[in-house]
Amino acid sequence: MNLRRLFFSVILLAGCSISVIAQQTVSGVVTDSASAQPLAGATIRATGTNAATATASNGSFSIKVPAGVETITVSSIGFKTQEVRIGSTPINIALVGTAGSLNEVVVVAYGTRRKGDLTGAITSLTAKDFQKGNITSSDQLLVGKVAGLQVTSGGGSPGGGSKIRIRGGASLNASNDPLIVIDGVPVDNNGLAGSSNFLNTIDPNDIESVSVLKDASATALYGSRASNGVIIVTTKKGQAGNVKFNFNTQASLSNVPKTVPVLSAAQVKKIITQYADSTGDNNYVDLLGNANTNWQDLIYQNAFGTDNNLSASGSVAHIPFRISGGYNNQEGILKTDKFSRVSTAINLSPKFFDDHLAVNLNVKYSHTHNNFANQGAIGAAVSFDPTQSPYATNKYGGYFEWLQANGNVIGTNGSAADPNPLGLLNINDDISNVDRMIGNIQLDYKFHFLPDLHLLVNLGLDRAWGQGHHYIDSTSSIAKYKGGIFTDYQQGKSNVLSDVSLLYNKELNKDVKFDVLVLHSYQDFFSNVYNVPNYNQSGQVDSTTIPTYKTDKPEYRLESYLGRINFTLANKYLLTASLRRDGSSKFSPSTRVGYFPAGALAWKLKDEFFKNSNVLSDLKLRLGLGVTGQQDGIAYYSYLPVYYQSTSTAQYEFGSNYYYFLRPTAYDPNIKWETTTTSNIGLDFGFWKNRISGSIDFYEKKTKDLLSVVPIAPGANFDITLLTNVGNMTNKGAEFTLNLIPVQTKNVTWNLNFNISYNKSKITNLLKNPDPSFTGIDVSNIAGGTGNTIGKFAVGYAPYSFLVYKQVYDQKTGKPIEGLYADLNRDGQITDADRYYYKKPAPDVLSGISTQVTYKQWSLGLAGHASFGNYLYNNFYSNSGVFRALQNPLHYIQNVSVDYLNTNFSNNQYLSDYYIENASFFRLDNINIGYNAGKVFHDAASLSITANIQNVFVITKYRGLDPEVSNDQGIDNNIYPRPRIYSIGLNLNF
Repeated sequence: MNLRRLFFSVILLAGCSISVIAQQTVSGVVTDSASAQPLAGATIRATGTNAATATASNGSFSIKVPAGVETITVSSIGFKTQEVRIGSTPINIALVGTAGSLNEVVVVAYGTRRKGDLTGAITSLTAKDFQKGNITSSDQLLVGKVAGLQVTSGGGSPGGGSKIRIRGGASLNASNDPLIVIDGVPVDNNGLAGSSNFLNTIDPNDIESVSVLKDASATALYGSRASNGVIIVTTKKGQAGNVKFNFNTQASLSNVPKTVPVLSAAQVKKIITQYADSTGDNNYVDLLGNANTNWQDLIYQNAFGTDNNLSASGSVAHIPFRISGGYNNQEGILKTDKFSRVSTAINLSPKFFDDHLAVNLNVKYSHTHNNFANQGAIGAAVSFDPTQSPYATNKYGGYFEWLQANGNVIGTNGSAADPNPLGLLNINDDISNVDRMIGNIQLDYKFHFLPDLHLLVNLGLDRAWGQGHHYIDSTSSIAKYKGGIFTDYQQGKSNVLSDVSLLYNKELNKDVKFDVLVLHSYQDFFSNVYNVPNYNQSGQVDSTTIPTYKTDKPEYRLESYLGRINFTLANKYLLTASLRRDGSSKFSPSTRVGYFPAGALAWKLKDEFFKNSNVLSDLKLRLGLGVTGQQDGIAYYSYLPVYYQSTSTAQYEFGSNYYYFLRPTAYDPNIKWETTTTSNIGLDFGFWKNRISGSIDFYEKKTKDLLSVVPIAPGANFDITLLTNVGNMTNKGAEFTLNLIPVQTKNVTWNLNFNISYNKSKITNLLKNPDPSFTGIDVSNIAGGTGNTIGKFAVGYAPYSFLVYKQVYDQKTGKPIEGLYADLNRDGQITDADRYYYKKPAPDVLSGISTQVTYKQWSLGLAGHASFGNYLYNNFYSNSGVFRALQNPLHYIQNVSVDYLNTNFSNNQYLSDYYIENASFFRLDNINIGYNAGKVFHDAASLSITANIQNVFVITKYRGLDPEVSNDQGIDNNIYPRPRIYSIGLNLNF
């Protein structure tokens, strides 16, 4: 039965007449008066009797009240107890908190909890906490906002994605991305053809809250997929009441704050002329042009954008609803780059059977359109000769290109010597369209005969379809595209979820309360990839691209069982324990199942020792321990042997005939779960009614059975590497969060939020069997040379630690001496044995700070984040900052980085530690100003106005374009500049 049929079945059942009430039944909803969010677990008692019940996850309740009882008593930890007279039902009850933020309802795995009752390391953000400004993708809302969370965008491409890390990576070759759950549906993070970022399909305007689950006691409920943490995204829902409308619109202008520092045309001419004067070689002087072209200025533009969202929420025919529509259109600062999104979201939350059945239906649909610019133009603009004019009369689209005497482009191996960046942009048509529908229906049925027992059903579907084409005109200067190239692609993905669970919630007396959850979950991930050959402009098929199969249909499944108990004693002692059993089709039947237990304790020290303190408002100690698993980021069928047919140059001659071989790939039939055990100790605190609040956490993560790619002994009839379970890694760290309200008066409020975290990762083992000759695994390929790597997986070091030669410097000038390195092993020669481990890409410390000052109708806010102890390999400097690049041996001129003026290197020194640079930084992300204009349009609406500046400035010692790169390897090469964005927005409520 599909979701639509099931939903309409529920609606039909609602029409059935039910009259089983033997006593007076009182129903209603309990909410937090401060946030208007539903309160789960609040106690509803018929005053003066033993008849009691607890509110469901959506705050609803229903209780049979004995005859003669006129009031009910509503209580919840951290809220003032309220006695409510029984009248017409349903009754809406708003409880007033006694300890500020402790009463906030936080979305956790498979439910909600009050913030004051959390036992795990969880941070929850709502709209007031999000990053402000022109936000096209939901991951950007979290930058700098959560201790231990690193969100690094992949550059300035509109709608582009980010690298997200929670407490560092726990894996080497499997995925280090956290699990993302949207409205109860765990989604696939592996991307889709035609989409640069799967998260940009969700409109940030529709997001209500985001919870970041960091330790295993919080994440282990998701078991196999939670080694790298969990991010739970909850979208906005309808509330009972009159229909209200909201319209917000924002216009933005983006520009390039900084370009890559390269030589000017005058400097290029001077260096080449001086070389000719000193050597008598005028071959390159004759190639110099007379122009002064700034190629980076030519490829970038001021980019305009607009973001609009209209929503309506309330209730119609007693059915709470919310519906919204959005339109986002954003140009890229790189010419021809553009992103647009049309989206809609619908939420219905009716109740039936005297509120015993609560239904929550969510449907979100989006259509995104991408015009992808050729980002190779960024590197080409940096390296193209500034003495040449952009245009010329030729067959290559009228763009200047370096040509041989016969009129063909200079180049080898089918590549142009150095393509004109404007040609790369304009002789390129790369367009995609992506449609995504993600929705689910959640049923919460409270049994009539046992109201404390709930049947919970969550049926979800995430369906996406991407298609597009990439056309390159035959006038392209790149030789391999001679005749043009026409590539079409299509891919569909579906993710089907079925969760069925029982939840028993019981309050035995005022001191003992518990709930038990048992769950069965099934999830199926299916892809449909259409393989099509390439065509040239004349419609001829490129025979080398004809696929063996027209479609690929990879699929894998997860089946899980979960048990969890929450136990509260005397409102001071909290216990959470869980066990999840996961089975993944990515592993063989013998290793398919993994067990992931977790437990946590919390002790409310405030209520134990400082109950009557007016200074201390919260003090809670948390202890957690749990195991999580990992199976993302590896092939679907890695436990099975796969054979490939040999090429035409590798055939076996038998008589007068030639036969192809079938070449086996390396595989491990016993590959199994990678597991991470996390321990966490935390302390939550609050003073003066939480005017000062925060938390301190210390954690350790130990990963074993790492899914790692290891080299195979030479001579084996397999690949040179094998994915298997081998090795161990540890992560240790600490986190500190501080929230302050320094000023709170009638007219002025000042909020200040600060977080800082420390993390250290180390590989502790990489072998199944000892091998004294094993030094580690080469990683981190770099541009330049053949097969050069700059990083290493090595025991005792952080992942991707740089392995380099120690550069020797001239003592008088301080400049590096070309080709001269320290002989560290003192054997009289410079070999690989003299390379040493120097620094690492991952930061030691992450920090975020934000502040907001409100004065009457005005507000001013700032937000920034910082990273310390992270280093980058400046691949642009190492590849282009040499004379050999300026006077290319193929007889053409390139531009080079300004670093050449410091080194005067003739040839590349790729493995020198000179290019390992400190990339610590502080970035001011946002300055925002707001004005609440109050009622407008004859009091028909309220208006607020905002203005933002994003990416205001960066403070760093790093000499490259930007100290933030989105790859774990720490290699800086050809980055898309992050734009500075100015925006103004209007928000209307009516």
